[in-house]
Amino acid sequence: MDIEFVRSRFIKHFDGKTGNIYFSPGRVNLIGEHTDYNGGFVFPGAVDKGIMAEVRPNGTDTVMCYSIDLKDRVEFKVDDPNGPHTSWARYIYGIVQEMKKLGVPVKGFNIAFAGDVPLGAGMSSSAAMESCFACALNDLFGDNKVSKWDMALAGQATEHNYCGVNCGIMDQFASVFGEEGKLMRLDCRSREFEYFPFNPQGYKLVLLDSKVKHELASSAYNDRRKSCENVVAALQKHFADRKFETLRDANWDDLEAVKAEVSAEDYKRAHFVLGEVDRVLAVSDALNKGDYETVGKKMYETHEGLSKEYEVSCEELDYLNSIAKLDGVTGSRIMGGGFGGCTINLVKDELYDKFITDARQKYVARFGHEPAVYDVVIGKGSHKVC
Repeated sequence: MDIEFVRSRFIKHFDGKTGNIYFSPGRVNLIGEHTDYNGGFVFPGAVDKGIMAEVRPNGTDTVMCYSIDLKDRVEFKVDDPNGPHTSWARYIYGIVQEMKKLGVPVKGFNIAFAGDVPLGAGMSSSAAMESCFACALNDLFGDNKVSKWDMALAGQATEHNYCGVNCGIMDQFASVFGEEGKLMRLDCRSREFEYFPFNPQGYKLVLLDSKVKHELASSAYNDRRKSCENVVAALQKHFADRKFETLRDANWDDLEAVKAEVSAEDYKRAHFVLGEVDRVLAVSDALNKGDYETVGKKMYETHEGLSKEYEVSCEELDYLNSIAKLDGVTGSRIMGGGFGGCTINLVKDELYDKFITDARQKYVARFGHEPAVYDVVIGKGSHKVC
């Protein structure tokens, strides 16, 4: 992000005075899909693209917001019970309300912000916004007394309470807790997490954005989640002396014991989830050893499972994955919920140029448009820039 550009817009729109500048990143998830609501693990990292905001208290009870990218301005009172209708301003309003709940005496402020997180690429620009605004208000009004976890939870609550999105915690967690050169394995059941080194010398991490999003996505997500709940209910009935809250509480023998008691479709979904939990743990060990070949192998296994067992892939994503495999790419898989979006690819340096060229040429020949290419660098979480 260009600090001077953000500052110039802030100065222009807010009386020529400057404030403090804050940055929060978007994220990628190396492995661990559809595991969050099943009590499993996710493996995100913050990236070098995100949201940058300049903020200055204005001595009033009014929040004055300017979206640099949209060239749009919105104002609201700190104590407004309803808040603004403009969708992007709801994120600022929501964070104000959630930080107040945490005891931060938020007063009026001016804010101008911009972002370079690719929209629709599954890198979570909304969580970057929430985390950036929470970081700013914590610093300006809260003496930085609010913990990182509470800031992440404030972002999640903003989605739930003010933006109508019932999201998990991974995106906000990654944006707040990210560190350069490190991925984080988050246990979605206990919220315990651990940093793992990610310094793939000789490799690049790159997203290929299919530029499609199929309408099936939201209803299919609900169907998959229901399948997992069906299997948990069958497990609880079969093993009355044990407690099953999510599929994380089950092992392979448990699943086989109820195979005849659930539908073939529900069994396939649960089989993927248990396999994904195992793959995340295998990747943890591999990263500690610097074994990126094993990391890549597990990424391909995840794609296969998401495509054939969880059935959340689509023709475009499977095609990008097949190009990666033919070109000898170390690892490739769907990133995110599926039915469109990106593949995340771990590529040896010497194969990178050929892979990107092949992917662009073959994809446009097949689907009539090129995939977008986003190189990924694992970066720092929410912080004050200056």
